[in-house]
Amino acid sequence: MSAPSTPDTALQVRLVKAGRTKISYPAELLHDDGTRVTVRAAWAAEGVRDFGFVQFRPGDTFTEHYWRDRWYAIKEVRSGDGTLKGWYCDITRPVVRDAEGDLLAEDLDLDLWVSADGGQVIRLDEDEFAESGLADRDPAAALAATRALDELELLAKGGDFTALLA
Repeated sequence: MSAPSTPDTALQVRLVKAGRTKISYPAELLHDDGTRVTVRAAWAAEGVRDFGFVQFRPGDTFTEHYWRDRWYAIKEVRSGDGTLKGWYCDITRPVVRDAEGDLLAEDLDLDLWVSADGGQVIRLDEDEFAESGLADRDPAAALAATRALDELELLAKGGDFTALLA
């Protein structure tokens, strides 16, 4: 368990999928209480990613919440002018900090989008999850992942979602 960190600490966030780094980007550490780690980062991909229900674009800011004891990460997404777009939730194994203090999160394919007004709660990438073979390779992890997605969806639809971030 690490001690709380100062907000001016820079680190890298590395998202891994199927044993390979999917994306790595710099972030500012805002909080680490030993269980939850919160960082802020700019949109790390090039150009615009259009999901149909939301666009991520250069200038967007992500405040990302990771847990060492939960199977998800919640990313609050704001436009360049500070307007809340919503929350993108990655289903991941519990996060770890490596020897350099950087965050390592293993993406398990499942995602959830919650719009800023809570009116849209959309499960994403369930087909990719099924095709990943995780259920055969690691049934316990697959069960934890589906339970995490169900939990987040229930909280989002029940109005208790943002309490996770307090």
